[in-house]
Amino acid sequence: MQTVNSNPINAKPSLGSRSLKAVIRTLLPWAIPIVLIIAWQLACSVGIIDTTVLPSPSQVVTASIASAQTGVLERNMAISLYRAISGFLIGGSVGFILALCTGLSKTLNLLLNSSVQMLRNIPHLALIPLIIVWLGVGEASKISLVAIGVLFPIYINTYHGLTTVDKRLIEMGRSYQLNAWQLFTKILLPGALPTILVGVRYALGVMWTTLIVSETIASSSGIGYMSTNAQNFMDMPTIIMCIVIYALLGKVSDVMAGSLEKSLLSWQNAGRTQN
Repeated sequence: MQTVNSNPINAKPSLGSRSLKAVIRTLLPWAIPIVLIIAWQLACSVGIIDTTVLPSPSQVVTASIASAQTGVLERNMAISLYRAISGFLIGGSVGFILALCTGLSKTLNLLLNSSVQMLRNIPHLALIPLIIVWLGVGEASKISLVAIGVLFPIYINTYHGLTTVDKRLIEMGRSYQLNAWQLFTKILLPGALPTILVGVRYALGVMWTTLIVSETIASSSGIGYMSTNAQNFMDMPTIIMCIVIYALLGKVSDVMAGSLEKSLLSWQNAGRTQN
């Protein structure tokens, strides 16, 4: 005769319970922004907040729809994304290659690292006047400024990751007679990858900050230009719309970086599960 296990500790959660938990985990990060938006709308509706100073969310949505219908919003978003992605790819590639050179070669470390560290301490936004003089106010200046901002977070985190890999793992790889390429791909790069990805996430934040400044100072297109142009006409809904767009783009890029991190570091989670 079979006995039914009625111990609640050993009972597995039902499918509905797991689905509910998944929904809660998905919605919980958005709880505070949603509450703030509702409170903001209510405060504007009852007159606590002057809508000429801070427009209500409904006004911002209306301005966004009107801008999208004319095609202005899509065009300027596409231009801003082009600048951000181009600058990130250029600056990230240069920073990563420099870090490989200084992190893997003692000679190149002595030659380059000190100079790069000195340049890193110069605020890259202070270079705006110089870049405008050299490159003008076209796309090259904005992409270059984003690239410079992204370069150093990628460099410093990649360099730190490569130089802090456990020496015992490197010695073990050499004892197994791994060549230089195998040592890099099987030990050095996997060991440095968590730190490199931290640098990527930090660089994404720098990328958007730099783009905002470059587009508001010298630009005739992009989300930053929309914000500056709206300021001239005291178009507060459009200004808030641009700020919200930057926040959403930053959130999306961070989520993408987090997904990439989970994918590339899945071997770490597998190791923890086995332990």
